[in-house]
Amino acid sequence: MSRKVSPITTLVTAFLAIACDAAETFPGRPVRVVVPFGSGSGSDTNPRFYGELLRKLWGQAIVVDNRPGGSGIVAVQVVKSAAADGYTLLVASTSVLSVNPVIVKDLPYDPIKDFRPVVLFGLGTTALAVSGASSSKTVRDLVAATKKQAGPLTMGNYSAGYELISVWFGAVTGLAVMPVPYKGAAQVVTDVAGGQIPSGMVALDSTLPFLKEGRLRVLAITSEERHPLVPEVPTMKESGFPEFVNYTYSSIFVRSETPDSIVDRLYEGFRTVMASPEGRAYQAARPAVIVDYAPQQIRAFVANDVERFKKIAQAAGIKPR
Repeated sequence: MSRKVSPITTLVTAFLAIACDAAETFPGRPVRVVVPFGSGSGSDTNPRFYGELLRKLWGQAIVVDNRPGGSGIVAVQVVKSAAADGYTLLVASTSVLSVNPVIVKDLPYDPIKDFRPVVLFGLGTTALAVSGASSSKTVRDLVAATKKQAGPLTMGNYSAGYELISVWFGAVTGLAVMPVPYKGAAQVVTDVAGGQIPSGMVALDSTLPFLKEGRLRVLAITSEERHPLVPEVPTMKESGFPEFVNYTYSSIFVRSETPDSIVDRLYEGFRTVMASPEGRAYQAARPAVIVDYAPQQIRAFVANDVERFKKIAQAAGIKPR
């Protein structure tokens, strides 16, 4: 006797077959990578380099679409409104996923619920910089010198994320810190090197040219371990502040509804080109630390990062604006 198959079972089976076929043929057309910042920015470099390697691997163009504006919100909205089919990717960074939920009022997206991770390009470390002519040779020196003065420690930064890290520094050292916003890292390090501002909290890579010339001194970095590009520079942990660990990141996310099979295909493609000889050489010349996080590990990392920044903002009295 034949067994009747329900319409629902038939529909589910058909859907799974279509999803499986889509994954096997993915990508069957060009893939768009939406970058929240302008061409030539740090977030723009990785998708362009790895995109060319993916083009050779997949035989499909990887189109980088720069959509700056609104602290990254413009780009996020573009991806959020696109089809959840893996053909529109978001370059997601610390400012977009971890900081905006803390400092932007009525944010039109939820970084955890609306998007899912694919791959992490790397982790960056933050540098506490002073002028090369500064009398402060260590973090403790800077803290002691500041406490002898009447006013707060002025600290340059160029994004809300670095502002939060600056006030966090003040909280753990017992200093009054006054963050001073700049439009870019180059302006911060130039003014710190020239003595126009006593300190800066910036990405390590932005300090390297000035550091080599002796015009800038990095007192400490915020990673767990010393960085191979500047092995002489201690970490904040080594400097007496064991909880002061911070990383920035750049990654690829897609809409949360994107099928697992497509996310797996994307992850495999990116990891293949990142592990290639060309990918390894590219990484060796850059300050980012490469970690092989699976998508679920990236999700947990970002969720923890958001909570950490929330605590920092609450302690400093910084509210969404």
